[in-house]
Amino acid sequence: MATLFRPFSPPPPAKSSQFNFSDSSNPPFSFLKTHHPSSRKSFSKIQSSKFGNFLDLKPESKPEFFDFDLPKFDPSSRSRLDVIIIGTGPAGLRLAEQVSSYGIKVCCVDPSPLSMWPNNYGVWVDEFESLNLENCLDKTWPMACVHVDDNKTKYLDRPYGRVSRKKLKTLLLERCLSNGVQFHRAKVWKIEHQEFESSILCDDGNELKASLVVDASGFASSFTEYEKPRNHGYQIAHGILAEVEEHPFDLDKMLLMDWRDSHLGNEPYLRTSNSKFPTFLYAMPFDSNLVFLEETSLVSRPVLSYMEVKKRMVARLRHLGIRVKRIIEDEKCLIPMGGPLPRIPQSVMAIGGTSGIVHPSTGYMVARTMALAPILAEAIAECLGSTRMIRGQPLYHKAWNGLWPIERRCVREFYSFGMETLLKLDLDGSRRFFDAFFDLDPYYWHGFLSSRLSLRELALLSLSLFGRASSPSRFDIVTKCPLPLVKLMGNLALEAA
Repeated sequence: MATLFRPFSPPPPAKSSQFNFSDSSNPPFSFLKTHHPSSRKSFSKIQSSKFGNFLDLKPESKPEFFDFDLPKFDPSSRSRLDVIIIGTGPAGLRLAEQVSSYGIKVCCVDPSPLSMWPNNYGVWVDEFESLNLENCLDKTWPMACVHVDDNKTKYLDRPYGRVSRKKLKTLLLERCLSNGVQFHRAKVWKIEHQEFESSILCDDGNELKASLVVDASGFASSFTEYEKPRNHGYQIAHGILAEVEEHPFDLDKMLLMDWRDSHLGNEPYLRTSNSKFPTFLYAMPFDSNLVFLEETSLVSRPVLSYMEVKKRMVARLRHLGIRVKRIIEDEKCLIPMGGPLPRIPQSVMAIGGTSGIVHPSTGYMVARTMALAPILAEAIAECLGSTRMIRGQPLYHKAWNGLWPIERRCVREFYSFGMETLLKLDLDGSRRFFDAFFDLDPYYWHGFLSSRLSLRELALLSLSLFGRASSPSRFDIVTKCPLPLVKLMGNLALEAA
């Protein structure tokens, strides 16, 4: 569910993917295999559209920086730190302000801590309200809608909002400064561990030491270790914040998903590929001429071709009569979903994209990161904030199991089962699935999308979903779910062992 189920990420021109979600500036996963389901013939037809090709337009946004006088850590002082956090994205800053509130000495290391986050984030309003962060939303819509097909639209009575990157980062920076967090402007090259402390080696030649190092540097990080192959599914999308001549969207509703494919009626190559590996449109209308538009592949393995996604978006906007006058921001979003958790425990703690907290079925992460950071901070404080100063392996065990207790690991396995099921659905199967999904009691679909259901509740959701599903959808479940279900049960047994 693309931006529906996850934050957006408009990277600067030099970047090619969203993996900077927590902070990494490297364009990872350039080696990924991709689906290339259609020929180039279809694209030439799209370019000849009377509406032209918006892909020729260049984004107008310029890099932005915050005006803060950050307290700098002095490596020459040899003073001891309690926690080093690599990265100043939402995950890194949220954890820094939470851990430092216990009086623990924290230093954030990032080559550009005052740069604006390149990502756009969409959340359900109630998620930020529960965290007292609702003032960090710059636009809200009272309802969302889902176009299942040309004949059916579902209206969701759940407000949705766009996060103000400026307001959220300003709030977190102010809290960090109030709590005494220090900053070091550098890129981390290496982490080394001793029995009771770890050290980071930076590209400026400095070495910093602390009782705990936390990796909040994003999906591309090599600092966090895995024991199993990282067999992710991938969500990929192309999005633009654009000024348009006009658009057909209601201003009081955000468009969560548009699964219609009538825009591909004259594009047989694209229509055939879309029927097998579907994409949908996500849209946030700000006014009659300003709108965020994103064409999204919910999940695929291997990842769907980025060019294929853009071709479909050009065809869709042309069909909707949307003529783009200028592009304010653009983004390529690529999110690994599911796959194994990092090795638990290990000497490097993790938060954000590299820690496994991305929703495996949806791609959502930012609200969940805001919610889990205080839980991890409390676990760290029970060790480093105590007079006993618990360090080394007991600290790593406490921190990792604070973030990933057995119950939360089992719930994640269930969400991964959902992802494996979605991977097997074509366009018709996806339509049938979401038609039934959004007919569930709101408690269940709200909870599923916001990662707040227990394992028992997820089991009840599954039974209810099967009961509400159409006969073809039940056939999909019966024929396509056995293997993912066996995998789920095996993984649950391993976690419970």
